[in-house]
Amino acid sequence: MIVPLIYCKKYMETDKMMLTYLLKHQQHRNLDAIVEVLNNNRFWEIFPPLQVEVISWKVLIGLGHLITLSFHPSQLRTVNLAIEKGAWGAFNTEAYATYDYLDVWKEKRNN
Repeated sequence: MIVPLIYCKKYMETDKMMLTYLLKHQQHRNLDAIVEVLNNNRFWEIFPPLQVEVISWKVLIGLGHLITLSFHPSQLRTVNLAIEKGAWGAFNTEAYATYDYLDVWKEKRNN
């Protein structure tokens, strides 16, 4: 499906991008082991980096953490390094470029 430009207009008015990370629990580790890795990696100190806004942070039971961030594209490498240095060893990570579809969905629903 192609999203018409009218729907995308409000997202083109900002110089920020959104990125969603899925941090999947490594099932062979228990919670104590995951916490130990995160603490040793200083995850809570380095993530998210400065000037990165956390849009949402959800825990998906049985899967892991779903974190959506907003930041200037020039910070992409910094965000990625924070994940690589902080989360690797505790989580398997996936990243997805993201945009907010809620207004599009509401408009489609009302038509």
